[in-house]
Amino acid sequence: MLITTFFPAAFPALAVAHFIALLSPGQDFFLIVSHSIRHKLRGSRYICLGIALGNAVYIAFAIIGWTSIRENPVLFSVIEVLGAMYLFWIGSRLLKSKKYESLHDVEHGRMPSALTQLLLGLNSALLNPKNALFYMSLMTVILGSEVTLVQQMSCGLWMFIAVLMWNLVVATTIGWPQIQRYLQRGLHWVERGAGGVLIFFGAALLIDYVS
Repeated sequence: MLITTFFPAAFPALAVAHFIALLSPGQDFFLIVSHSIRHKLRGSRYICLGIALGNAVYIAFAIIGWTSIRENPVLFSVIEVLGAMYLFWIGSRLLKSKKYESLHDVEHGRMPSALTQLLLGLNSALLNPKNALFYMSLMTVILGSEVTLVQQMSCGLWMFIAVLMWNLVVATTIGWPQIQRYLQRGLHWVERGAGGVLIFFGAALLIDYVS
């Protein structure tokens, strides 16, 4: 009873879809890589925090917007279809990913301050408007129309923690020897795999809407 109070039945699907999205490298990923290669975790940990906080802002916007549209079945249906199409669009782009010739030129310089790192991460997340649509897609399409505000907030907190922990794992791992070369060879396969899974989720959501 306590678990269902905080987490809806669709939470596992939300968690999987969100984690798959985290596996798909974007501008935030490369920002973390470029700093952790030069400064390891010490020079990128606050970037990770800033990115997570930026995502939290968009998660909050998604929750606020969701509470105002969930009672409108027509608007909900439109957003549901758009959300599924958005997952299709992201997935199709990722399936076209090509092998990277170079991940980032390694440059050695002075380690940025904690505030500089925090602002770098926060700006990277907030200046990516696709985050807003992505979180709206997850919160609207996957959770369904019966989700409560408490459940939305619990899911939002989980996604914030997941983003922060994943970014810290990436920053820590990049500090290991030869990781940069490994990512250069396999990054496009990670993107293609993530694209295929997101397309699967989009198709499942669209089929559920049609039925």
